[in-house]
Amino acid sequence: MADHLGPPVVPAGDAAGGLRALPLRERKRAMTRRAILDAAERLFEERGFEHVTVAQIADAANVSVKTLFVYFRSKEDLAFTDTSLLDTCAAAIEGRSPGVSPGQALAGALIGVLRDARQAGPQTGPPARPQTVAEGIEGFHRGYGGSPALHARLLRMWEEYEDRITAVLAAETGAAPTPATRLRATGLVGILRCLTSAEMRTAVAGRTPRDGLAYVCDWLLAAGEAA
Repeated sequence: MADHLGPPVVPAGDAAGGLRALPLRERKRAMTRRAILDAAERLFEERGFEHVTVAQIADAANVSVKTLFVYFRSKEDLAFTDTSLLDTCAAAIEGRSPGVSPGQALAGALIGVLRDARQAGPQTGPPARPQTVAEGIEGFHRGYGGSPALHARLLRMWEEYEDRITAVLAAETGAAPTPATRLRATGLVGILRCLTSAEMRTAVAGRTPRDGLAYVCDWLLAAGEAA
């Protein structure tokens, strides 16, 4: 999510190939970093941000608290350090085919992320049952969205998404961004925000995993067309 320190986080879809491309020392550091992030995400979504300690995260990742602080400055950094979703969205908009709108490209990228998440467990640690869309949204609200301590940081994260997408859209025109560019970027980020909203949480609650995924994918396609 937000800026991070240390070696790069390897995105889930490129984990194996990305790690193999690194020197052994950097590979070990990236794997340790990924293990810490996986542990933090799992604990935050299970218990809520306020109910998880740094010591518990370190223990779940099989590292010491001292080692954890080599990679992350604070517990808040653990919640916002992974920029892979923003990178995926920006790359999809920037690299879209002719005739594909930014909204359509964004929707396609998010559908891909959701389908990958349904098939994959955590990148490190023991295998786990893939997460459903409803579980993912519920986990977001339990871990992050419902945390008063993280509210201001969440708002700043969405601003960072707007800044990045505004820059991508402006680069396509070869000119400085305008208010219209910012407005368009805000609408695209709105799709992301709606995806984790209380309304989407209600809409997918009680659906089967297949129906929940189909509902969200159809909604994304419609939102992408309208953006």
